[in-house]
Amino acid sequence: MTNYPWLDQYLLSKPGAERDFKVEWQWERYRVREKLFAAVCTPGPQYLPHAGRTMVILKCDPRLAEAFRSEYPDIVPGFYSDKRTWNSVYLDGTVPDQVLRDLCDLSYRLVTDKLPKRVRQELGIL
Repeated sequence: MTNYPWLDQYLLSKPGAERDFKVEWQWERYRVREKLFAAVCTPGPQYLPHAGRTMVILKCDPRLAEAFRSEYPDIVPGFYSDKRTWNSVYLDGTVPDQVLRDLCDLSYRLVTDKLPKRVRQELGIL
């Protein structure tokens, strides 16, 4: 269940964004030029307390990651990722739409900022 039916289209609207499905992980991955900026998954029963809760995993500035977690109980350290630089947002939660959009934008920007200038120009984000 998701309270954010717009999320998939929003992530795919980013310049150069592509979605694929990683079978081994059961993750929908959103990437730009092969670099992950978001993933949607539903952890299995072995991953308590996340089990059965669909989430989006997003890159985050480590200075902001803790602040978001403190303010919103449905934002937690990144599932199966570097917990300093990734957050997970439960999609059955109550994080305001605009906050989730801002987190998606930040994740995309953090990833694309590290792409070569030529690639960013090709994507039209310079």
